[in-house]
Amino acid sequence: MASSSLPSISLPVNVFELNNILSLVLTLTITSILLANGAMAMAIPTTLDGPFKPVTIPLDESFRGNAIDLPDTDPRVQRTVEGFEPEQISVSLSSTHDSVWISWITGEFQIGNNLKPLDPKSVASVVRYGTLRSQLNRRATGHSLVYNQLYPFLGLQNYTSGIIHHVRLTGLKPDTLYHYQCGDPSIPAMSGAYCFRTMPDSSSTSYPSRIAIVGDVGLTYNTTSTVSHMISNRPDLILLVGDVTYANLYLTNGTGSDCYACSFANSPIHETYQPRWDYWGRYMQPVLSKVPIMVVEGNHEYEEQAENRTFIAYTSRFAFPSKESGSLSKFYYSFNAGGIHFIMLGAYVSFDKSGDQYKWLEEDLANVDREVTPWLVATWHAPWYSTYKAHYREAECMRVAMEDLLYKYGVDVVFNGHVHAYERSNRVYNYTLDPCGPVHITVGDGGNREKMAVPHADEPGNCPEPSTTPDKILGGGKFCGFNFTSGPAAGKFCWDRQPDYSAFRESSFGHGILEVKNKTHALWTWHRNQDFYEAAGDQIYIVRQPDLCPVQPETYRLNKPKPQKAKRR
Repeated sequence: MASSSLPSISLPVNVFELNNILSLVLTLTITSILLANGAMAMAIPTTLDGPFKPVTIPLDESFRGNAIDLPDTDPRVQRTVEGFEPEQISVSLSSTHDSVWISWITGEFQIGNNLKPLDPKSVASVVRYGTLRSQLNRRATGHSLVYNQLYPFLGLQNYTSGIIHHVRLTGLKPDTLYHYQCGDPSIPAMSGAYCFRTMPDSSSTSYPSRIAIVGDVGLTYNTTSTVSHMISNRPDLILLVGDVTYANLYLTNGTGSDCYACSFANSPIHETYQPRWDYWGRYMQPVLSKVPIMVVEGNHEYEEQAENRTFIAYTSRFAFPSKESGSLSKFYYSFNAGGIHFIMLGAYVSFDKSGDQYKWLEEDLANVDREVTPWLVATWHAPWYSTYKAHYREAECMRVAMEDLLYKYGVDVVFNGHVHAYERSNRVYNYTLDPCGPVHITVGDGGNREKMAVPHADEPGNCPEPSTTPDKILGGGKFCGFNFTSGPAAGKFCWDRQPDYSAFRESSFGHGILEVKNKTHALWTWHRNQDFYEAAGDQIYIVRQPDLCPVQPETYRLNKPKPQKAKRR
């Protein structure tokens, strides 16, 4: 739990100025402490200092990382349990602090032909847990399933998973360490003892200490560097903003490529090698069995199979608090982590205003109490404000459909992946600098085997042909990316310089850490893999100004002066 206390100061009579002054004092206090301790040579900037002049860090040609997948012979991805003992153990959150999900897999996957799936009912789903490792006297049961990845083409191998278990623990205390074991005690086949810490209670004074944000991870040697750096920052929660394993860069026989379309153009269907999911789960277990992970789907989770079924591995392997947050889909949901309300949106399901996701989002936003959860963070895979050539304006239809709603309810920060690079925006709304708009941060640089995004759409010769930008699985390939109608890029599809809304961009692998300090200040730090663990590639305090950008209309007392507010467009 993180909280902030300020020294006694003389406050003005006009209470509406209080928030801005407290924000300024907090920023100065934090800066003074860091300077006194020699922790930095200059003050960390805040969004109050912006909008910032756009900055591009040149590509470091000496560092390309090692974008080669871990082979199945690597001990970290091999099966180390026997029989029906649990493996690939992970923790994920429910919608509130008093509940979490424990997930794991028992039994071995099968790949080939004439497969006989395991019976999910043959192994129980049980978790024993408690606040003392020696007294796991509470018990919860859940459900289990097996999924198949099937192909109706001769020569392609089918896959059937081990038994996937999901158990929800309830009645938990906030900010409390719990120990647990999972499995089937009747076989017996129970795991060793693990532990996790619940999220703080939702209030304006309690927050997780550190939240790791990572995207487009895969399972390369770059990935191992990203995960190592991330672990060194001791996160309380991990947000994975899509593209998990990149199993769909492989044929069903295990042959992989950095570019599927380039190498396997004649494949009758886009194949996928499902064991890569099992390898990823095994590699990540030491982290995810202790630190909760929350995930949104990316395009690499699409994984088409027989009968046009898609996203089966993704929706089967992870537990989502969809029902708890009023969602009818595993593709979008919400949850609280202390005083932060997270909205996880699906870019690859319908986002039209007449669709279920939009209606759910509207209701979810309307029910957020900003006195209890002052911070509102939204996450989905494909970014709206990326200036790289790769995937440029690909999610424009989603932006057109949903941006007004997110702006109306005062979303503070947006996290995306998809583009394999890093970029942070100024506060922006509808491509215009706006002090009430969210900060958009792209962290699609987790380390996957595809190429790093380097060219920018605003550089000479790099502006893509508009008709090539839609994605057939994002909005059904609908085109919404028309030329800009105002500003420096009016009449054009791309800017001819780094856009004003782009504050900082760099092509490098890494991850980010969000540290919410109180109801107005959050420290964002982006860490590059090639740097020392404690080094920051980009760092800024994101400052909320609820008095300047009110979410709901306010009623003022007579003769009480009103504050000057930024007008929401």
